[in-house]
Amino acid sequence: MPTVHVSLAHRSYDIAIGHGLLAETSARCLEWCGLDAPGSALVVTDANLADSHAATVAAGFEADGWLMNRHVLEPGEPSKSLAAAESMFDSLVALPADRGTLVVAVGGGVVGDAAGFVAATYARGIRFVQVPTTLLAQVDSSVGGKVAVNHPRAKNLIGAFHQPAGVLIDTATLETLPERDYRSGLAEVIKYGVILDAEFFDYLEQHVEGLDGRDREVLAHIIARSCELKAEVVEQDERETTGVRAVLNYGHTFAHAYEALAGYGELLHGEAVAIGMIQASRLAEQLGRIDSATTDRQVRLLEQLGLPVSPPTEHDTGDILARMRLDKKTTGGRLRFVLPSRMGHVELVDDVPEEGGKLAAKTIVKVGAGAKGHFGTGFGISASDLSKTVEIRFWIKTDI
Repeated sequence: MPTVHVSLAHRSYDIAIGHGLLAETSARCLEWCGLDAPGSALVVTDANLADSHAATVAAGFEADGWLMNRHVLEPGEPSKSLAAAESMFDSLVALPADRGTLVVAVGGGVVGDAAGFVAATYARGIRFVQVPTTLLAQVDSSVGGKVAVNHPRAKNLIGAFHQPAGVLIDTATLETLPERDYRSGLAEVIKYGVILDAEFFDYLEQHVEGLDGRDREVLAHIIARSCELKAEVVEQDERETTGVRAVLNYGHTFAHAYEALAGYGELLHGEAVAIGMIQASRLAEQLGRIDSATTDRQVRLLEQLGLPVSPPTEHDTGDILARMRLDKKTTGGRLRFVLPSRMGHVELVDDVPEEGGKLAAKTIVKVGAGAKGHFGTGFGISASDLSKTVEIRFWIKTDI
């Protein structure tokens, strides 16, 4: 059974990956929290999982003697709200919870983000464990300690950095995951290949059939590798203070804007990321940073796996830019984009505020395989200006 370790000093934790692990959740929590005996716990899930995966987890906690309460959210992005957080606070008060209480998030990214936000803020912070049941949550949102709820105008705007005590990934949960949700998660997997590991991207291209068929060995490999890659980035920039971690948001500047404009839940997060990756890659082309072949490979793989590569609805340029300026990578009102420079390597690019409808770019952080051919070299700040400019309307409204 693969285990990925996230090394963050006293906030370090393990990611356990295997088939059929849900029944072990209680025992793992005792181990990860260093408890000699069961304490109190709030198991948070959504209505789609309350009688299946969450019931399995809760049964284990009850059998082991935990003082336990359950909280069931409505499925979907609307549950990442302050109103939903308040209802979870009420469940903790009713338990009653104290600073030793554990929050256990069983579900997808919405459940993990919202429950993690509650754990980060209740009593100024209590422990929580992630039990992600969707591919997207297993490879992305459950790892790294970002927890948040949405503001009506922007995704994940109200949140914190709060690392879990551990992450338990049961790959058996993917066997019952709806097709659209499964494919949404594949977008984040593909992202890791583009930004950090060209060989991993090659692997994905070579295993489309296994990905389509949810082959158990293929899934175990892509989940473990995705977690390893994210852990390496998080270890170097846990709280996004250097810009290194921002590269994990490849495609997300566009994606979050489209999610907000479409109405949260209309576009699944992975679908929006797939669209955003192609738009970011086309922008990189126009800036002369990559050739079209790099983008075409992404388009081909995304389409082979049933993901969208263009927005379903055209939006006003001003509306898109307004949403983008709410992106957390924005500094001083200036947009920043994560753009590929080659497969397996990306750069965080800072722009000059639009003048005459144009966007000028300069590189501020480079991330990917360095001169020595492995991840982790070449991190740092570069002030090299690019002389290229690009019309904003071109990359937002036309053929990308």
